[in-house]
Amino acid sequence: MNWTFELVHGPLGRPIGGLAWDGEAMLFSDVDESVIFRHDPRGNTVSPWRKYTNRTSGIAFGPGGALYGCQEGSRRVVCFLPDGSAATTTTKLHGRNHNYPRQLTIDRSGRVWFSDPYSAHPAMGPIAYPLLEHQSVLRLTCSPPPQSHWRMERVTFDTGAPRGIALSPDEKMLYVAESDNTPGGTRELRAYPIVDDMTALDKHIVLHTFGADHRGIHRGIEGLCVDSAANVIACAGWRRSGSGPLVYVFSPAGVVLETHPLPADLPLDCAFGDPGLTSLYVSTAAGHLFRAKSTGHTGHLLHPQR
Repeated sequence: MNWTFELVHGPLGRPIGGLAWDGEAMLFSDVDESVIFRHDPRGNTVSPWRKYTNRTSGIAFGPGGALYGCQEGSRRVVCFLPDGSAATTTTKLHGRNHNYPRQLTIDRSGRVWFSDPYSAHPAMGPIAYPLLEHQSVLRLTCSPPPQSHWRMERVTFDTGAPRGIALSPDEKMLYVAESDNTPGGTRELRAYPIVDDMTALDKHIVLHTFGADHRGIHRGIEGLCVDSAANVIACAGWRRSGSGPLVYVFSPAGVVLETHPLPADLPLDCAFGDPGLTSLYVSTAAGHLFRAKSTGHTGHLLHPQR
């Protein structure tokens, strides 16, 4: 089945980062303008949902409908509260500030798993905390009320450029995009089995490796999500080499089931939305928000909102 991508917003001339379906509309993050917008497909309208988000990139809903975001501008993961404020989780890993949170996923127990690479954009504010010596996937766990204290742990010890991240529908696998798009860098789709009652990750399985051609290296995955059949839907590629910007559909075993060309370069993230979760939304570095209807796939939400 060929997908037709329609432009529903943009281009803005700046990146649209994370996407999250709220049950009725698609939230998307205008990173540089620090605004989360809401696209309502019923009237094809776009309106600001939250301002002053401090360069929030990845966004995801948790249990109970709380929206969490990766604030690259302040190097922290926050929870956006109904009164317009935001609550900080924790910024410390063994007493040191972590790097720049990029993408996140939240399991059914409310634990926040997020990629924590370096960033070319410095954080805001007068204090510049040193970066960690590693770029890893980290996990936030909140203790039960009344303490509600957040604790951060490192869960990958073999990543050098983690980007997109997603849990399988049964929460037995963590998918991670390892995407160093420099010459000699590793560009892989990895699957990490989750073991020890969700407390640790086993050795990763490489599901797909991105190569190179006479024009240069092939851009790895930036954003990904899963469908109800546990397939991985991923955004990768660019016009400078390879087959161009694509949306890939990988089986849980890493077989490339489908590829779908995008009409714009540098896709960043993807998420299912619309009634029945049969449409796929895709964002780009130039600020496009595309939608492909009737994809033949149904999205999977860990935390349905309505």
